[in-house]
Amino acid sequence: MSTTAQNTPGAPLRTLFCIGVTQEFFNAGDEERDAVAAAVPPAFDRLADRFGVRVLGTLDDDRLMVGASTAWPWTSYILADVPDLDTVSRVCGIVRDTEAGDGGVRLWRYLRIEARVGRPLFFGAE
Repeated sequence: MSTTAQNTPGAPLRTLFCIGVTQEFFNAGDEERDAVAAAVPPAFDRLADRFGVRVLGTLDDDRLMVGASTAWPWTSYILADVPDLDTVSRVCGIVRDTEAGDGGVRLWRYLRIEARVGRPLFFGAE
């Protein structure tokens, strides 16, 4: 099979950020879960302004995926064009750095994030 898409030096990296909810989230009480839920939107807000990331789409599977997601299938996804690998790492670091609530507990206790980096697929785009 011949492909026309090539890796172009300096081109953005097509990245799929896969986000899963850990069992710790489900073990937490209502107040703690509410604090986590409140911390997530601002943590991932303005990715373009903060990191130069162009979000192409999102998917939340929380209606059909119930419970902790330790690997695929994940709970939610962000598909984006990202400037470089350092930026991919920085976006993943959001989960490591963001506190949930007043207790100083970081999101990584409740969420997992993994990034898959590739290039745009050469078919099925329209």
